[in-house]
Amino acid sequence: MEVRERVEKHLDEILTHLKTLVSYDSTMGQSEEGYPFGKVPAACLNKALEIASSYGFKTVNLDNYIGYAEMGEGNQVIGILGHLDVVPAGEGWNTDPFDMVIKDGKAYGRGTTDDKGAVVASMIAMQIVKEMSVPLTKRVRLIMGTNEENGSKCLAHYVEKEGHIDMGFTPDGCFPGVHGEKGMVRGQFYSKATKIHDIQGGVASNVVCNKCTVIVDKNSFSTKILEDYFNDNGIEYTITDGTDTVTIEARGIAAHASMPSLGRNAISHLLVGLKKAGFQDPFTDFYNERIGVTTDGSLLGANCEDEYGDLTFNVGVIAKEDGVISGTIDIRFPVTMTVKQIVDKMTPNLETDGGFVKILQTHEPLYFPIDSPLVTKLLEAYQEVTGDMDSKPLTMGGGTYAKGINNCIAFGCEMQDVDNHIHDANEFISIEALVVQTEIYVNAIIKLLEN
Repeated sequence: MEVRERVEKHLDEILTHLKTLVSYDSTMGQSEEGYPFGKVPAACLNKALEIASSYGFKTVNLDNYIGYAEMGEGNQVIGILGHLDVVPAGEGWNTDPFDMVIKDGKAYGRGTTDDKGAVVASMIAMQIVKEMSVPLTKRVRLIMGTNEENGSKCLAHYVEKEGHIDMGFTPDGCFPGVHGEKGMVRGQFYSKATKIHDIQGGVASNVVCNKCTVIVDKNSFSTKILEDYFNDNGIEYTITDGTDTVTIEARGIAAHASMPSLGRNAISHLLVGLKKAGFQDPFTDFYNERIGVTTDGSLLGANCEDEYGDLTFNVGVIAKEDGVISGTIDIRFPVTMTVKQIVDKMTPNLETDGGFVKILQTHEPLYFPIDSPLVTKLLEAYQEVTGDMDSKPLTMGGGTYAKGINNCIAFGCEMQDVDNHIHDANEFISIEALVVQTEIYVNAIIKLLEN
């Protein structure tokens, strides 16, 4: 029986399991004893382990941080690393984001692509390998985390408890493989020097903000200039007069922070629009001088590029609390550069009278030569299933589990040039893509077992 036929025999199971996992709103919750990232991510993990156990896999839950399903024997571990947590649903959905709906050959729901669909596809791929009686001379371990979207503390816990893997992949990038991941600098900007009464926007630091609301004094800006700016830049808006204040809501377009140019940042356009409309405010001046609507970090002096790509810059969340405005900064920098190089470029520009930027977290890039054994084996697995001999492994701005564990690259689950709306409204995975990625993962597991 061909692998494709085997996958199709399991398709109803794949869709049933995916619908079950999508039903959990597994965004990061309140930490409490026994539930490091909240009760719902833990419940989703335990459901995934229950499903895996039904296939006869050995299952282990590591303190509700992360768990794994395993088959095979031997000293070496082949790791497949997926995550069950998701970013907040946000607005703009045509369906309930946590009730998977199939329409026109596509399954819609938060996590269908990133990354619950890939977890289910990998689990069924393991089952098919077992059905094929492939010699399991190594342990194949599907590792399922619950904090990838908010720092991957789950994977750090896994490495502390279980150590690194000998080889493997995370189905959380795109085919035919990702041999480099940009480095990251995460920071926060702060300001007390402001006339803004309130400002709130964004759902996550790694998502381009698609809605922001600000309250300012009446007659502190030109309404016509602001409206003209919004109209010229494709920003939907509402302006509501109060007794002494005006509430402005700007609506942009969400996108993943690794590709901010695909979105339209509501925070940035609102603050740039206010500045152009004559609003006099130290924080707004700071934002325009150091951030603006740029997505390359140029106003902080961080812009740079190498042969694999350029630096990206995103502001994801902003809020005013206790008189202080703060907002998140997400920078992804080229794979051949270092954290020190980027920080040194920005350091002279991090502070003005109206605000300052504090660097909170950094990660060096991940880079495997394109002809390295792991990249080569996984590329062969992709080529043999798809017949695509032209596409080459690439680098990307998104960060995956591969940065937190040895001997791992991102491999799938997205196809190049397909926008599955991850981190956006109406996220989906096509049924055909689910079938193909499962088939590829079967081939990948077999090749790594032979390695």
